[in-house]
Amino acid sequence: MTETIFVVDDNDINLAVAEDGLEKEYNVVTLPSGKRLFEMLEKLMPSLILLDIVMPEMDGFEVIKRLKSSPKYKSIPVIFLTGTGDEATENLGYALGAADFIHKPFSASILQQRIRLQI
Repeated sequence: MTETIFVVDDNDINLAVAEDGLEKEYNVVTLPSGKRLFEMLEKLMPSLILLDIVMPEMDGFEVIKRLKSSPKYKSIPVIFLTGTGDEATENLGYALGAADFIHKPFSASILQQRIRLQI
């Protein structure tokens, strides 16, 4: 059975790069916002979520807080996608339950390796 990966990012280029790099091994669902993520979670449960931090409406930190506070979703591994590499951002992400961080711009091989470590 093919694992399902949700990629949540408000940047179409990042979504396309992630989908292109992962679609041969995984069922990839791209979503442009946290709101769309929660709508999709009602229909399909992913094996892992790749989550951008900086997004309008609901940022990645708010999304992971909601995921980890839900008994239904708290066990889904979340890897943050970020353009910032500062220590405070990573410390907060790990404190909120992130499994890992991938820095943008990212490559398909890094995505694949980090995902394999989690699922």
